[in-house]
Amino acid sequence: MLPTSVIIVLREVLEAALLISMLGAVSGMLGLSRHWAGAGIGIGLLGALSYSLGINSIAQWFDGFGQEFVSATMQALIYLLLVSIALLVLRRTRHEDARTGSIPVLMALAVALAVTREGFEILVYLYGFSSTLSQLLTVSMGAVIGAGIGISLGVLLYYVLCHPAIQRVPFISFALLALFGAGLFSQAIKLLIQADWLPSQLPLWNSSNWLPEHSITGQLLYVLIGYEATPGAIQVAFHSIALLVLLGLAAAIGRSRALPVDQGKVS
Repeated sequence: MLPTSVIIVLREVLEAALLISMLGAVSGMLGLSRHWAGAGIGIGLLGALSYSLGINSIAQWFDGFGQEFVSATMQALIYLLLVSIALLVLRRTRHEDARTGSIPVLMALAVALAVTREGFEILVYLYGFSSTLSQLLTVSMGAVIGAGIGISLGVLLYYVLCHPAIQRVPFISFALLALFGAGLFSQAIKLLIQADWLPSQLPLWNSSNWLPEHSITGQLLYVLIGYEATPGAIQVAFHSIALLVLLGLAAAIGRSRALPVDQGKVS
């Protein structure tokens, strides 16, 4: 039970931690304050609590698929926010006087949505063991360990992306955001397929034998790129389109003039 709780909570925390890390690195490139991160996390925690308290009513929406709809909507919105951020950054690289005041707001919204969704999943998981104190203590211990690992990996990624050599190559951070964002969009499509809002199809391939989804590597790839061992054609198509859009923006940003990196600004 302890290892399972570690992996489950690690996956949820890591998803939000990686997003915060990558957006924080972009803030460094632009010389922007990182106060948006605290605001996004705070709003997200309140959102997770509110979502958890109202889940019984939400789950009844759309003929019993309310939770799938809400989760898919949040993931799709995060992707659209990442596209919007990339477009604004591209505009800044081409126009020195372009305003970037809305970028921190969009970053805060993306983080708030991610923390709301992942925080909700953790709260629901822990609540499932609330009736037995011994199990709750064991699961909570695993949750703390998993959260600690996830946050540590996020911090590590942040400092790697903030290295001056990497900050001078904007394509790296935005390519990672592209992989992450496309994975989220793919997860949203999968939820819509499960809710029968999109047609289900036979899988295009099955990689379960050499990389199971529930393995540690599979779970980490699920967080980073939305890995699935048996994806259908619709899911692959939407994932590919979403990835190409953000990669195209990343390439355009990389070809533009260097971003005004402010290495000294860490607030």
